Amino acid sequence: MNRPPEQHEQQALFGWEDAVPARPADPGGGFRDSPRARRMLNVREVYAEPAALASPRGRQILARLPGVPVTEVAGHWRIPSLHGNDGNIARWTRIKSETLVLGVRQSLTTRPNGRSADWIAPGASNGCAMACAYCYVPRRKGYANPITLFTNIEAITAHVRRHVRAQGPKREPNQCDPHAWVYDIGENGDCSVDALICDNTADLIAAFRALPSAKASFATKFVNPDLLALDPRGRTRVRFSVMPADDSRLLDLRTSPVAERIAAAADFLDAGYEVHFNLSPVVLRPGWQRDWAELLEQLDDVLPGRVKAQAAAEIIMLTHNQQLHEVNLGWHPRAEEVLWQPAAQETKRSENGALNVRYARDIKRDALARLRELIAEHAPWLRVRYSF
Repeated sequence: MNRPPEQHEQQALFGWEDAVPARPADPGGGFRDSPRARRMLNVREVYAEPAALASPRGRQILARLPGVPVTEVAGHWRIPSLHGNDGNIARWTRIKSETLVLGVRQSLTTRPNGRSADWIAPGASNGCAMACAYCYVPRRKGYANPITLFTNIEAITAHVRRHVRAQGPKREPNQCDPHAWVYDIGENGDCSVDALICDNTADLIAAFRALPSAKASFATKFVNPDLLALDPRGRTRVRFSVMPADDSRLLDLRTSPVAERIAAAADFLDAGYEVHFNLSPVVLRPGWQRDWAELLEQLDDVLPGRVKAQAAAEIIMLTHNQQLHEVNLGWHPRAEEVLWQPAAQETKRSENGALNVRYARDIKRDALARLRELIAEHAPWLRVRYSF
């Protein structure tokens, strides 16, 4: 998006009405016997820790990948030929389709959150086959971010069960949930995509099905009908992430179209899930107010009353990062034209110690207030549970 330097002033973020240039999503390949899965995953190489290869879950995964070469690695986190090879930037999306990493999760800790969820559970994956340009997960990884699946799922689910039982019943309502302890099970991955590969997501949903004082929660940008058969019985909250379609076409590569995510909400509710929405991330760029209003009108038009009656939303403003910015310039520079806005952003150290950039305090405050006004006008039934 070409613009004169003076248009970088912060007021321009609120006044322009130009459309964001569209970019079509990439195709992929798959595990499950469906066109949807084949478009997402076409695994041609596996990196794996020896303990992961020896585990029942590791054997399940490899049985679905006959003939695919496996390279044993000492650890899943830093693989020099993968994460440390700057030549991989040009293959960013291809690696997500063709490469899979198997590891054993060593740190089984549940930490408090209090925002989107009460607790962040130890996830069963790290990384993703989708290619959202703003994703925070690859910021410390280097030059590639494919799916890493953790095969010690029995240890993960056992840890979660112990933690839930140690809390006892939830005695006071909060923004996470009025009755149940909420555990985010997909902080660093997408559980819907993981379910194309193995039963980790199914095992976690089954674990929470038997925990009446708690709920699992995960955000997703991929509609996977396989999840409809998992019988969550109200103990799993799916948060469909949505944004204006032009933003999604530019920034959400290899994801399900936003219209498909919205259309899936009723099916997931009827299958026993609680269905919420993440308005995420909110990217301030020309015409953002107009396009968010149109999205909210779409939600109001498409969603049936039974979805609206239980829906709630999280609003997440864009957070970005210098290292990710530099990686993105190597594979998707057009995204950085809207993500990287130094005149409107300020540096802030996140809770995990990372040094990130976010919209300046006044800009963020005004944008959140305006988006809440748009919700009240176009989707007044949508309760805002949390904003950040």
